[in-house]
Parts: sequence; C-alpha cells; structure tokens
Amino acid sequence: MAPAQALPLRTYVESGALERFFWDSTEGVCTNDLASGTSLGGRLEELAGKSVLLATSRQLTAALALIELDAVARRITILPPDAQSGHLSILAARAEVDAVVVDEGSANAGGLDLPLRVMCSTAIMPMATRPPVQPPSEWVLLTSGTTGVPKMVVHSLRGLTAAIAPGRRADGPVVWGTFYDIRRYGGLQIFFRAVLGGASLVLSSAGEPVADHLERLARCGVTHLTGTPSHWRRALMSPAIRTISPRYARLSGEIADQAILDSLHAAFPQAAVGHAYASTEAGVAFEVTDGLAGFPASYLNRDRDGVEMKVEGGSLRIRSTRAATRYLGADQPPLADSDGYVDTGDMIEQHGDRYLFAGRAGGIINVGGLKVHPEEIEAVINRHPQVRMSLVRSRPNPITGSVAVAEVVLKPGCEGASELDEVKGDILRLCREALPRHKVPAAISFVPSLDVGAGGKLMRRLG
Repeated sequence: MAPAQALPLRTYVESGALERFFWDSTEGVCTNDLASGTSLGGRLEELAGKSVLLATSRQLTAALALIELDAVARRITILPPDAQSGHLSILAARAEVDAVVVDEGSANAGGLDLPLRVMCSTAIMPMATRPPVQPPSEWVLLTSGTTGVPKMVVHSLRGLTAAIAPGRRADGPVVWGTFYDIRRYGGLQIFFRAVLGGASLVLSSAGEPVADHLERLARCGVTHLTGTPSHWRRALMSPAIRTISPRYARLSGEIADQAILDSLHAAFPQAAVGHAYASTEAGVAFEVTDGLAGFPASYLNRDRDGVEMKVEGGSLRIRSTRAATRYLGADQPPLADSDGYVDTGDMIEQHGDRYLFAGRAGGIINVGGLKVHPEEIEAVINRHPQVRMSLVRSRPNPITGSVAVAEVVLKPGCEGASELDEVKGDILRLCREALPRHKVPAAISFVPSLDVGAGGKLMRRLG
C-alpha cells in the first residue's frame, strides 16, 4: 500500500489552531509565526527550484528552514553537525548544490564557493507573499559510521513521513522531546512527528549536560521523549530523570535489550514504552510496544502497511514504501537488490516466536574462528542490577587471534573494592550461564563513562 502524497510542511504550520513552540537550550520560537513570516530574511523566493545545502550550526534554525524550504527548493541536503569539512566540496558537487542556508554560527560551509548564501535566523520577519509551491523536494541525508565520504541517501517527504499519522492526539497536547539531532534520520523523524502532529518540540543542544537537558524537558512539559538506548542509559544515571514524567518513551537507533526496556518501565510506570527499528536507507520498518526485546516472528514475510521483511544469510532485509529511492551520485552502488530489498546489515536470530537482534554484520569479533556479536554479550551484562551500560570490544590474543573484553559502567553506590569484585564475579557468572564459552568476556573493567557518538550510539573500536 503506497503512502498518501505528503503535503508541504508549511501546510501543517499554517493550519495550526493552537500555539506551538520549538525550543533549544537558549530560546524558543513560536512556529505559528511562520504562517505569515520567514526565518530566511525575506530571501525564500531566491531559493525556489535550487539545490540547497542546509548547513546551520543550530538545530532550531535548521528546523525553521526545513519548514520553509520544503516544496520550494528542488533538493534539500541536510548537513549533520559532525560532517567533515574536507568532504564538503565532494558532497556539494554530488548534490549539485547551488545555494547554502547558514546561521550566525555556521563554520563548515564557509569555504564553499556558491552563487547564493542565505542567512537563517530565529527572528521571524513578516512576509506578504511566498513563492508558488514547487514539485515535491528531494530530501538528502548523509549516512553515518564511516571514516570516508558518507553516502548521500535520497528520500521523498512522502516516504519519510509514511509511518506518521498527521493530526492532534486525542489524549491531549503533545510536547515531543528528543536526545537526537534532527539533522540525522532518527531525529528528523521526531521533527516530522511534531510538525505533522501539531506538537511542540524540545531540541537537544550539543554539549549540554544531561541533567540540564532533562530539567529543560521538564520545564517545557515534555510528554513524548525519544532517543537511542545509550541516550536513555545516560539519562537514567542522572538524578534529574525524576523531574520528567512522559506519557511515551521511545527507543531506536541501537538494539533495545530487555534490561533497558525494563529500566524505562520502572522509571516511568505510567508511560507507554516502544522501540522502533529504522535505518537511513530502509526507513521506519516497525515499532514494538509489548515491552519485550526484538520483534514477533509474524512480522516477517508479509506486507505490513507497505513494509516487507525477510532474513537472508542471517541479515534483516527490508522492502518498503518508506525506503529511500537511491544513493546520490553516478558512481554509487544500487541502494536495494533486484527485488527491491535493502540489506540493513543487522543480524537477527530466531528464539521461539520472536526474533532478536544479534549485532552488526561488520562488528563481529572472531574468537578462534567462532563469531561473536558484541551486542549479544552486552545484553547479558546489562541484566545485572548494578550495571547501567556496557561495551564489548575485541582484544588481540596470541592463541585465538582475538578475545572479547568488556567495559562496564555501574550505577551509583557500588565503589568499594570488595563490592566491585563481587559485581565482577556476578557478571561473569551471568555470562557463563547464558553464553557459550567463547563468548564469555576474557576481562571486565569498570569505567566511569562510555563514549557516545553524535548519532547517540556507542562508539565502538577495535582492539
């Protein structure tokens, strides 16, 4: 079933009867003002039909510009905050960029020689007339997790929003909050949910302490909050988590193991907790709200609202009306196979009537010729009641080639040497009971924190 044609984003702003706001850590903007105003200094008409690079430093200005550019610009390429400046000229050429939208803090796009440069501001100016609506814009997102030039993934607004039902919810006003950056796929989905659903949106800010972000979410009255499991684990470590009481908590972007789902149910007993599976290329595949890790086996090999999934070689493959259309660039490989399936690279295993995610195909540790998924070991370690989060990596070994070792962040209150030894013994016992011998960590070290990348995922490294 193909999704209905998406209306331009401005349509949802202009039809909003109630005031709604977008906030970051420094200010808030009433988005209703865009119904008769502009954040682009009166220069929106100059961007009509252009291929535009969105290179603002702030999410707030990016959000305002996206509402204005949709169905005006021919193509919108969204530059994420961690984009490498050395890649910009390649990306701009590949997207045939002829205009750039920046704000006062923009730095990355300074060296690009483009014919049109437009400044975006949170000061919304009155605007009497607007450019006529153009054909639907192409939305271009960059892939993450690579040290080379990222792939550029082309979406339509119709595909990007196909999993979202427009309209105001019956259970009262909604204020979305997100730990994500909206210039990546996961965060962009929450931006769309706010715009199409007539909701307000609390944006994250780079470098903002977790406690400050949580307190800001509380002040803004957040009702729906989303992030990766790593985002949530860091939030749950902060006493400020008690300042919020969302009606809905959502996870995506990483494997949602049973431990983090149980922790969220315990922290927010009144909230619905859901975990979604999506990728930049394949789009949103499903959301699970039954409180269990993984997803029902019945989801496979049938059409579910335009999404079909199958397993091939242990990897999840998706054919969907929500998927991207292609990679941008003549030298890029096909995005999908000849049958239209996107290989996600996420490995899944069946356990009874349920499929569980094992890990990434490219993240396997080879222990004496046997495959080990780090995420599988982490899921076991995270079950321990004193563990907040963990990361498993490989370490060279002269006998087996590699072994798995674990770095573990504990909850507050476990600090004495004897307590640490006891917890370490308990973790190893859990692993030996649940895992084959070659998957049991050869060493466990306790660390104060783990690095989380710009996309909210644990930063994994070799050796």
